[in-house]
Amino acid sequence: MAPRKQTHPFWIFLKSYGIITFALFANALAWTAFLLPSEIVGGGITGLSALIYYATGIPVAITLVIMNLILLSIGVKALGVGFGIKTVYSAVVLAFFFGLLQPLITEPIVDDRFMSAILGGMLGGASVGLVFTQGGSTGGTDIIAMLIAKYRNISQGRIILYLDLLIISSSYLLFQSLEVMVYGYVTMAVASYSIDMLLMGHRRSVQLFIFSPKYEEIAEKIANDIGRGITLLNGQGWYSREESAVLVVVVRRHESSMVFRTIKEVDPEAFISVANVMGVYGKGFDPIKY
Repeated sequence: MAPRKQTHPFWIFLKSYGIITFALFANALAWTAFLLPSEIVGGGITGLSALIYYATGIPVAITLVIMNLILLSIGVKALGVGFGIKTVYSAVVLAFFFGLLQPLITEPIVDDRFMSAILGGMLGGASVGLVFTQGGSTGGTDIIAMLIAKYRNISQGRIILYLDLLIISSSYLLFQSLEVMVYGYVTMAVASYSIDMLLMGHRRSVQLFIFSPKYEEIAEKIANDIGRGITLLNGQGWYSREESAVLVVVVRRHESSMVFRTIKEVDPEAFISVANVMGVYGKGFDPIKY
């Protein structure tokens, strides 16, 4: 079997930064099209920048750059140079998109304030989660969340949710309105949920037990064509009392369709058991956290 073709590092680099750039544009759009025109204060440093904008009129782009560069100096040492480069890139590009879009969008895309909070939270949260999948950060409280998640197996979305409570609650001091604060909480909750769902989907894995007399050929194709390891277990059928081999394979959920195709090509009559797993740590998956 021919080994899997390796992707050139340049294309991996290009793809990663392309995804980050798209996510940053989506994040800036979420704020400028839904949240800022409706005077909704979300979480994070962007939410703090929005508060400053409401109070002083200073564009969000300027405040974002200043505060992100300060926080970056804290995070780059612990999270590595690669993280630092991506975060500097994200901070600059996000500020650029804010500077580009904020003067162009002065009215909310939808008239309903609640819908603005929901749509802004969904788009903003999903975009942050997308940046996380590429090992980057939009800066601000994301840096703190990634620092904690690096050493503790804690949901990044949950960390951000707690950190953002203070920022959104402080909007009451400016607007003297519980309504504004509640809309901020709605946005925060939706964004946090969107981040978790995107990250869980990106990391979700399945465990397959494969029963087939052609187990050797199946294992060979999975190892060579998909690049995943296989464990061989010796078993015995209860009724037939015949010796049988069982293949155990753990793959990302999006890889499971390739495994099914591979098995069907070799043995359409194979018996397969599939189970979701809470987490997979080790080579080829997530690093072990403590």
